[in-house]
Amino acid sequence: MSAPQEPSFRESVDMMFNRAVALMDLPPGLEEKIRVCNATYTVRFGVRLRGQIQTFTGYRSVHSEHMEPVKGGIRFSMGVNQDEVEALAALMTYKCALVEAPFGGSKGGLCIDPRQYDEHELELITRRFAYELIKRDLINPSQNVPAPDMGTGEREMAWMADQYARMNTTDINAKACVTGKPLNAGGIAGRVEATGRGVQYALREFFRDRQGVEKAGLDGTLDGKRVIVQGLGNVGYHAAKFLKEEDGCVITGIIERDGALTSAKGLDVDAVQHWIGAHGGVAGYPDATYVENGAKVLEEDCDILIPAALEAVINLGNAANVKAPLIIEAANGPVTAGADTILRDKGTVIIPDMYANAGGVTVSYFEWVKNLSHIRFGRMQRRQEEGRHQLVVDELERLSADSKIGWELSPNFKERYLRGADELELVRSGLDDTMRIAYQSMSEIWHGREDVQDLRTAAYLVSIGKVASSYRAKGL
Repeated sequence: MSAPQEPSFRESVDMMFNRAVALMDLPPGLEEKIRVCNATYTVRFGVRLRGQIQTFTGYRSVHSEHMEPVKGGIRFSMGVNQDEVEALAALMTYKCALVEAPFGGSKGGLCIDPRQYDEHELELITRRFAYELIKRDLINPSQNVPAPDMGTGEREMAWMADQYARMNTTDINAKACVTGKPLNAGGIAGRVEATGRGVQYALREFFRDRQGVEKAGLDGTLDGKRVIVQGLGNVGYHAAKFLKEEDGCVITGIIERDGALTSAKGLDVDAVQHWIGAHGGVAGYPDATYVENGAKVLEEDCDILIPAALEAVINLGNAANVKAPLIIEAANGPVTAGADTILRDKGTVIIPDMYANAGGVTVSYFEWVKNLSHIRFGRMQRRQEEGRHQLVVDELERLSADSKIGWELSPNFKERYLRGADELELVRSGLDDTMRIAYQSMSEIWHGREDVQDLRTAAYLVSIGKVASSYRAKGL
């Protein structure tokens, strides 16, 4: 008898979508309209590098235009293909709907290993790719707004934004054509940390849900929980750092390309990241146990497992051995549909990717709004807030002096209370609020319906319901 076939990432997304719509009362035509990808553009372009022309293949997929612009990252990876980009675009549609970001779903990718090119070569390639997309309105502030993804970051977004501005010299909103830009190029405070910070806020909200915590077989708060992180890139690093420093979690495992590190007493996230930066991997790190087969550490005992890098790292081959009672999908599609079934049957609780890593698109939305409004958050009201707070403090101190009771404010209270919120604090507040409300919309269905056994199905039900409502409102 042959082994069960692992579904592709695209098939996994379709299977999870079908599982959810089977529990909904949607007309078949509307169901199909929501499921299918509207359009995918494939571009092949040449760039003269190292004395010869090299040809590159890129994609930009638009899944749903129930709201515009559409939103989704652009990744640079050798694994990029049309199926992957279309599946990721579908996830973006559902993710934006779930967290109430007013966008449709899109995704892009360039089939390239960015490590094989120097900065100047990468700029030439990125600008040419952007040129091909811009001239077809696949980068446009009002139609299609990319962001960073795997293999791209602030630098690439700045190049793309500049390319758009060069081609659209009279567009006053040109900066809003992409998000994830550097601060001095129209970016927003907190965007780099946003996805990792969103993972932290998602876990905090989960641990406020006593019923959910019970279903995972856990108790208490995040303090002291043992965490294994797979992938110490931007998302994994920030999630691990914040959970350790602000919530008291113990990072017992970090998995990277060349192996993994484990330590029962906990790993220093910053020290490990610096080591990777200096040595290209975790091998040789002095203050932990090195495991050459990093994938095996996914099966180690812990309280929370955070796959934060690649798709399909938890699959039919290892799902039965995963011991973590709680998995939070910081990456896109790290658990395959086959593995998802095995884990659900075991009672493992999975906080799904479309919710868990929505911090990035949420703060991208804030950046887009900032670019369109042409003013940084907090500029108008910050000092007025401080002035009002100063009035309260002055009055309390006057009353204390007049009544001679010798009352004094607590240490540091005045400094903390008098400081008005800056852009970073406002961004974090907005992200926290978004993650809380989105979780509550899922948990209400998870705990309230007997036919919904997991958070992923609940998330799909919420998001598909919102997309369907948008289409109905348009008259479709």
